[in-house]
Amino acid sequence: MLTHLRPGDVVVVWKLDRLSRSLKDLLHIIEKINQAGAGLRSLTEPVDTTNAAGRMFMQMIGSFAEFERSMIRERTLAGLSAAKDKGRKGGRRPKLTLVQKEQAAQMVLSGEKSASDVARLFGVHPSTIGRAASARRL
Repeated sequence: MLTHLRPGDVVVVWKLDRLSRSLKDLLHIIEKINQAGAGLRSLTEPVDTTNAAGRMFMQMIGSFAEFERSMIRERTLAGLSAAKDKGRKGGRRPKLTLVQKEQAAQMVLSGEKSASDVARLFGVHPSTIGRAASARRL
């Protein structure tokens, strides 16, 4: 986008934190926008980069956005750590129990049924059955 800017263009963003990940990056992007002779407009924050007060206000908003992102990250990591301490682990729950995996692998490896048939029987994707069968072969 920055390489296609022409004088008089206006870059419109929903929020400044959608434009960059850090204040340093935000200032760098705004400098490039200014060098191209274009402007910047945020739909949710009153940003006007054409005067000193507007640039200062934009930097303050950028700092708060970076702080907010950092706080969200810290809270997310704390929540994941608390869940781990309680014995929970992330990710999707398995579609098949250990017993079901064993039964499915047995059916496929014995030649009784195809992986597709077993997948339909258990209501899962055939690759799930293939992984169960491969794990049992090892």
